[in-house]
Amino acid sequence: MARKNLIGISESPLAPEDGERPAVGRPIAGLAPAQRSTGLVGGITRSLSNITQKVERAEELERQLADGHAIVELDPELIDSSFIIDRLGVAPDVQAMLVQQIRDHGQQVPILVRPHPAESGRYQVAYGHRRLAALREIGIKVKAVIRNLNDEQLVISQGQENNARTDLSFIERALFATRLEDRGFSRDTIMSALGVDKAALSKMIAVVRRLPLDIIEAIGAAPGFGRRRWMELADLIDRDDRRPKALHFIETAAFKALESDQRFEKLFALLSLARKPSKAETWIAPDRSRPVRIRETDAETTLAFSKKAAPGFAEFVRQRLEALYLEYQRETGD
Repeated sequence: MARKNLIGISESPLAPEDGERPAVGRPIAGLAPAQRSTGLVGGITRSLSNITQKVERAEELERQLADGHAIVELDPELIDSSFIIDRLGVAPDVQAMLVQQIRDHGQQVPILVRPHPAESGRYQVAYGHRRLAALREIGIKVKAVIRNLNDEQLVISQGQENNARTDLSFIERALFATRLEDRGFSRDTIMSALGVDKAALSKMIAVVRRLPLDIIEAIGAAPGFGRRRWMELADLIDRDDRRPKALHFIETAAFKALESDQRFEKLFALLSLARKPSKAETWIAPDRSRPVRIRETDAETTLAFSKKAAPGFAEFVRQRLEALYLEYQRETGD
C-alpha cells in the first residue's frame, strides 16, 4: 500500500530546466536515495529530513495503533481477560489441539485488545481468549491489534467475533447475554453483539433466569442441547424439592468425570425420574355428567372438555377466562 504524502510535498510534472533527473519527492521512510550536497547547509538539511521522517513514521504508527490497523507483539502477562466471560470452559483436548497448531504454524490470527481502562500499561481482551491462553502456555509473545474501545464497543466486538466462529453453544450465548444485561447494557446493544432479534434474546435470557447459575456452570457448554431442552430442564428443576437433589448431584465425582453433554443428560434423567406421576380425574357436574377431565403434573394442569357430554362448554369457559382470572387475583391478592 502506498504511503500517504504526510508532510505535503508534491511532485512537479515538469522536468527541471537543467535537464537533470528529478529527485524522488516521496521516498520510503528511511530509504531515501543519497543526495549529493556539499557544505554545512547540506548536512543540516539531511539531518532535518531524517528527523522529519522518523517523526512521520512514529505518528503513522500511533495513528494505525489507534485505528486498529497495525499488528503488534505484546507480552501475554500484560493482557487481562474481558470483563464479560463468554465461555463455560474449554475441553482440555480441544485447547491442546490449538496449542499444537500454534506451535506448528505460528499465530495466524491476531487477538483484539484495548488499553486497560483502569491499569496503565496493561491491556484487556475483546476476543481471542483461547489463543492468549495457548500462547501463554507456549511462552511466546501475542500478536494483537490494539483499539481504543469503550465497554459497549468491546462487548459488541466480542459477541460478533463469537458469532462468526459459531462455536459457542446456546447456553453460553444465553449466559453472555444475561451477564451483559446484569451489567446494565441495553437490549439493543446485546442484540447487536449476538446478532439476534428481540424475541430470541428474551427467550435466551428467560432460560438463564430460571436456572441456578451453579447448575449451568457445572454442566458447562453442552453444545448438543438448545433452548428447548434447557427450558425443559428448567421445568424439571423448578420445584424446590428437586433443586437440592440437583445441587447435590452436580458435586459428585461421577458427575464431574463426564463430558458436558453427558452431564446434561444425566442430570435431566435424574430429575425426570424424580417427577411425580401425573394425576388424572374426571369432574362430575351437578347433573352427574362428566364434561371435564383434569390431568395434573408438576409443571401444569390440563383441562380436557368433552364435546359429547357438554357441547359448547369449552367455548363458554374460554370466553370467561379473563373474568375468572381477575376474580382469582382478587381472592389471592396476586
